[in-house]
Amino acid sequence: MLFLPPARKALLLLCLCALSVLAQAQEVKSPNAQLTLRFALQNGGVPTYRLTYKGRDVIKPSKLGFELKNAPALTSGFAVADSKQRSFDESWQPVWGEVKTIRNHYNELAVTLTQAATNRTVLVRFRVFDDGLGFRYEFPRQKALDYFVVKEEQTQFALAGDHKAFWLPGDYDTQEYSTVTSKLSEVRGKMKAAVTPNASQTTFSDTGVQTPLMLKSQDGLYINLHEAALIDYSTMSLELDDKNFVLTSHLTPDALGDKGYLQTPCLSPWRTVVVSDKAADILESHLILNLNEPTKYKDVSWIKPVKYVGVWWEMITGKSTWSYTNLENIKLDSLDYSKTKPNGTHGANTAHVKEYIDFAAKHHFDAVLVEGWNTGWEDWFGKSKDYVFDFVTPYPDFDVQELHRYAASKGVKIIMHHETSGSVRNYERHMDAAYKFMVDNGYNAVKSGYVGPIIPRGEHHYGQWLNNHYLYAITKAAEYKIMVNAHEAVRPTGLARTYPNLIGNEAARGTEYEAFGGSNPDHTTILPFTRLMGGPMDYTPGIFQTQISAINPQNTSFVHSTLARQLALYVTMYSPLQMAADLPENYNKHLDAFQFIEDVAVDWDDTHVLEAEPGDYVTIARKAKGKSSWFIGSSCDEQGRTSKINLNFLDPGKKYVATIYADAKNAHYEKNPQAYTIRKVNVTSKSKLTQYCAPGGGYAISVMETTH
Repeated sequence: MLFLPPARKALLLLCLCALSVLAQAQEVKSPNAQLTLRFALQNGGVPTYRLTYKGRDVIKPSKLGFELKNAPALTSGFAVADSKQRSFDESWQPVWGEVKTIRNHYNELAVTLTQAATNRTVLVRFRVFDDGLGFRYEFPRQKALDYFVVKEEQTQFALAGDHKAFWLPGDYDTQEYSTVTSKLSEVRGKMKAAVTPNASQTTFSDTGVQTPLMLKSQDGLYINLHEAALIDYSTMSLELDDKNFVLTSHLTPDALGDKGYLQTPCLSPWRTVVVSDKAADILESHLILNLNEPTKYKDVSWIKPVKYVGVWWEMITGKSTWSYTNLENIKLDSLDYSKTKPNGTHGANTAHVKEYIDFAAKHHFDAVLVEGWNTGWEDWFGKSKDYVFDFVTPYPDFDVQELHRYAASKGVKIIMHHETSGSVRNYERHMDAAYKFMVDNGYNAVKSGYVGPIIPRGEHHYGQWLNNHYLYAITKAAEYKIMVNAHEAVRPTGLARTYPNLIGNEAARGTEYEAFGGSNPDHTTILPFTRLMGGPMDYTPGIFQTQISAINPQNTSFVHSTLARQLALYVTMYSPLQMAADLPENYNKHLDAFQFIEDVAVDWDDTHVLEAEPGDYVTIARKAKGKSSWFIGSSCDEQGRTSKINLNFLDPGKKYVATIYADAKNAHYEKNPQAYTIRKVNVTSKSKLTQYCAPGGGYAISVMETTH
């Protein structure tokens, strides 16, 4: 037996303890060393992580793990079996995007955990970027954990205080709510009023909120929580402990109440934390895109950004109808449209669509969206029916072949519309035929819709089964070289990097709600910090006639925006798919302002966030793809403000002409929304601009290089 003096024995014990700590606690910093991620096992083998920014807590020690159905939990009893670190640095070019090149630079910590009592293994992978953290769970193939059912994911985000939050009610079926701005401690008291009616909605808690969740601490940290690469998994919401300010993951269940069905080897989505002491840095982050895989497609030449008009706003406002007749409570298979009197208000008729095609061609737009072209609209809303639409049969007054010929002669595409009526099974049974029909008739893009409760009944819009369907629709469309703009689908998580034919999503309260009672004036100053974090939105801006009664006298709603701000949204609400949503006759009354919509790009080489504060204002400058021209947009809330920007992003030594579309001095989103001014000024990279923004207003600027 080895004898050691007491001093040597104490030293040995100290060394052993130190080795034990090293085995249990790991640390990795961001490339610029401002962010620090620390992983540790708490007593009982409970895995935790902590994130600090410049020495300040962003996420306090927070637990990781899973509750499983009919199996021991993966929340404790772990030991660290392995720990590896690496650094990664690359640059890549998106097929379309806000910048030409994106840098993907991070330091990684991968911790392998074993649960001795069950012999199960889980790997937690952390990636720390200069702008935040991404982490996910990885389950290697193993005998002790093969097929399993998730009861709940138990990922925590323990916050450092009662932060200001920009939140939506937690819901399994819709994101189409107005954002509430409040302290976290006020969420419970404001929840009831925040839950407004929707065609399909399932809230789950008095303190449940959705991601992306934007937060601001009292000491000025901006924090954004979301997820990336949501594949074969349920969408994550967050359950708030409003006494301790701890957010815990809450997955969308299926019809049985289960949260996920997984088989090893498998991965969770990335959980993301974007953080900075500057609001503009949040908007310039590419962390979520970087956590997604590169594109799966070898040929992407058919994927192109689109600027479009459409037969849509007139139906939203109530001027026209989607349906060909006014018959209700009929069985579709018993209706002979050739013997049925049309209602006279059907928007998608051949002559009317030609008018939109003419307008698009005249103003150099790429495409025309047409909704309500196909049979079935009389027979679905408010009903739970498996089979309504077949996606290939037009109404009698919609001549598919003639419109294909006419649009092609004008150099314009028509965008297909597929309303699934929430019947996912029916859409999948018709999908190949529908996409083939599109190809045969010259359509290369589709707007899909998922209005109403999902069929199969009991499934939710954001469950694992539906998320798999959305991705199936995108990849199936790619087989036919079709681009997809999905409405009422799951909020994006950066998958457009991997599947770039996903050129747009709705997944938020869009412009249509301006015709349903309106959105708060601060709405478009919040969405860039929330909904747009995961990908572009088909927000459908460009409404010039903001009094809806001018279109439909029975609709007293109004758009909570000045006309000038409607122009700004083409820059501040990023999308490679941008609609000029108003009626052509309304644009014809303001062709001087419409010139900005005609000029503005939809794909970009560079982006600079010039000023930003969530809920108050956002000002963004973007450089058009492959050109020297820049476009600037600024949107503010109901308070109005004076914007001051520096044009130092312009090329030094070059001269430019800036055309400024701005609110007039007496403009106001309620009282005088169409009051605007247009002026031209010469500018260089040394120029500074001061511009008034009216309440609910903003401005748009086109900056063109000149040799004069």
